[in-house]
Order: sequence, then structure tokens, then C-alpha cells
Amino acid sequence: MTDPQPPSDERPDGQQPARPPQPVRDETSPESVVVTAGKFAADQTSASVIAYLVTGPALFGGLGVLLDGWLGTGFLVVLGLLGGMALSLYVIWLRYGTP
Repeated sequence: MTDPQPPSDERPDGQQPARPPQPVRDETSPESVVVTAGKFAADQTSASVIAYLVTGPALFGGLGVLLDGWLGTGFLVVLGLLGGMALSLYVIWLRYGTP
């Protein structure tokens, strides 16, 4: 009795069988998005923190300017700037400082 031979990769005409097509990596696939997000997470976090630090005092300082002009006072700009900075620091602490 002859030993059975393992299946050969060659076809009877001597050519190699066709390989199945390999999947194409798309830049918008979930795997590449995760890798991209991991690379730039620190940049995104620092940009968000800077945006909070600028936006808070600008918004509340502008509100103070409007109220100063309407009420005829001169101290609400300073209160708006300080309050906006305090609130922006509080939001940063809530968002990034607490576990």
C-alpha cells in the first residue's frame, strides 16, 4: 500500500494556485482611527485646555464689558475676567483632573 501524499500547492499544469486577495487597509477603518487617536491624544487634550483657558475669561469678560456699559460701572469687567478664569479652571479640573 502506498502512503497518501499530502496535497500539493501546485496544479497539474505546474502553476501556483491563486491566492485570495488581501484586505485593503482603509485610512478611515476603525483600527487606523484608534491608532491615530492614540498618537495625537496629548495634542488634543492640551488644545482643549488652552481653549477653555481663553474662552472662559473672554466670554465672561465680554459679558462684564456689556454690563459695565449698560449699568455705568467699571468693576464688572474685572469680576467677569476673574470669574471666567475660575470657572474655566473648574471645568478643566472636572473634565481632566478627576478620575
